Amino acid sequence: MQQTKLMIVDDHPLVRNGLRQLLETESDFIVSAEAESISQAINILEKTVPDVVIIDLSLPDGNGLELIRRIAIRHPEIGILVSSMHDEDLFAERAFLAGANGYINKQEASEKVILALRQILNGETYMSEKLSAKRILEQTNGADNHRNQTPEEQLSNREIEVFELIGHGMSTSEIAAKLHLSIKTIESHRANIKTKLGLTSSGELIRSAVQWTLDS
Repeated sequence: MQQTKLMIVDDHPLVRNGLRQLLETESDFIVSAEAESISQAINILEKTVPDVVIIDLSLPDGNGLELIRRIAIRHPEIGILVSSMHDEDLFAERAFLAGANGYINKQEASEKVILALRQILNGETYMSEKLSAKRILEQTNGADNHRNQTPEEQLSNREIEVFELIGHGMSTSEIAAKLHLSIKTIESHRANIKTKLGLTSSGELIRSAVQWTLDS
């Protein structure tokens, strides 16, 4: 029997271990590789190509959306399942646009992970019933949907990444170093975020980012 090779990208060893144990209860699944960061995942993918990669969005050296984009471009034959604690209303569509084939919340029942992987391996897209219903509603409402977006949904992927790092207490210089961007670029992102969220000061930006991070 040919086994399906899976790769897990998550910076928490306990999460990776639990997911490995769950996946390998299926006789045709084998976890062939694990990574805890974007850079480590890319290095592994230069040596071995799994059938599906399971990716968390919060990684120590950047946002998982960037890793999804890189995999989708370099290895379009690889299926991509996002497993994240982030709000799917805000991140699922971004993940699909980046090239993901499925999005599942880490709080979902374990059997949903297996179901998601089976659907992706069959060439289908996996999303929750809630997200599927939202997509149908958006298609029905058309352009009216854009007027109902939350402020956070109007942020770009990079702005969301900066906003989250602000919420984790990082300074402008620390964010610039982490994302390999200039301080001036981060300051520009901060200004854009304040405008889009209707915030008037750096203090309000920090409080809003911290609250959003806690809620997420």
